[in-house]
Amino acid sequence: MEDFRVDVVVGKGPGATSIPLDVAPFTLVGATTRAGALTGPLRDRFGFTGQMEFYDVPELERVLHRAARILGIDLRADGAAEIAGRCRGTPRVANRLLRRVRDYAEVRADGVVDRDVARDALAVYDVDELGLDRLDRAVLGALVRSFHGGPVGVSTLAVAVGEEPGTVEEVCEPYLVRAGMVARTPRGRVATPLAWTHLGLTPPPDSPAGHRVDPLF
Repeated sequence: MEDFRVDVVVGKGPGATSIPLDVAPFTLVGATTRAGALTGPLRDRFGFTGQMEFYDVPELERVLHRAARILGIDLRADGAAEIAGRCRGTPRVANRLLRRVRDYAEVRADGVVDRDVARDALAVYDVDELGLDRLDRAVLGALVRSFHGGPVGVSTLAVAVGEEPGTVEEVCEPYLVRAGMVARTPRGRVATPLAWTHLGLTPPPDSPAGHRVDPLF
């Protein structure tokens, strides 16, 4: 990439020859959500490294209204706000939920998506007011009810919800940690007070979430 050249190897073994092909100057833009999986030398060869922040609700509303115009959906402002609040700050999720709400509205609400229709549709798809789905709530429920709030290892937690450890760690855990419901500790995963509250429970005093930390001074 740095030399604007591609080497094509022709043949095999000792008789193989390399044919260099010049490439016209270009600009390479790479996008990834797993920068840690790239080697250091590869990352260093990019002249600029930027980070995308998660979208806030007003920005997601604009994304939803644009998608609704393209798809021909009658999306009301309160319906867009309801969907945007459950999208985890990600436009990809917003567009996916909008299509599913559209399907529900076509059958049950003459194609009009307002707040009530969005709520009913997302309830059918098991997406709650914070954007948690069935698996997210199963992980929280197992952590709180079965393991008293933790700490518990991710493998044990995965067995409790009937999923692979990689699914729990890569699909559920990032958002639960970002939402402040799960904390990663050296001893395992721990449910925070917000997780207990979201499930409608009160953390007992002897749980990690129920402990009060006194100030040092």
